[in-house]
Amino acid sequence: MKRLADALYSIAIACWVGGLLGIGYVAVPVLFMRLTDRSLAGYLAGDMFAIGGWIGLVCGFYLLTYLFRTHGRAALSNSVTRLVALMLLIGMVGQFVLQPMIAAIRVQALPMQVMQSAFAVSFARWHGVSSVLYLIEFCLGIALVITQNKGKRV
Repeated sequence: MKRLADALYSIAIACWVGGLLGIGYVAVPVLFMRLTDRSLAGYLAGDMFAIGGWIGLVCGFYLLTYLFRTHGRAALSNSVTRLVALMLLIGMVGQFVLQPMIAAIRVQALPMQVMQSAFAVSFARWHGVSSVLYLIEFCLGIALVITQNKGKRV
């Protein structure tokens, strides 16, 4: 079981950080480059971010569980634990605060596309906040990949 838990630790990091990269910096930009309907691209991107967000939350909770089972209370002073906790917090803000706000603004704009509506400024502001937090989460994820061995069993 120890070897399985250790393997899942590395897999969870790979899935979480790889998902952030793959969705946010590969798939979504391709959607906006290839689809002429930007509104459709936006809806698809939102769905992708939501699915990726859930994957990140599952991975983050597994990682925290692993770290506390491995290190006990000492996990609180482990830099890897702090990285995971901060990434998880940012992911939860994105998933449970920002994405619902952005979706609600889109609905308020109907039947118009949000960027042609009176809600364009508000949408752009919250979208920008979401983008910055996503970038921070990704950068923390890169740091997690680099330092992940500090979280493994000794």
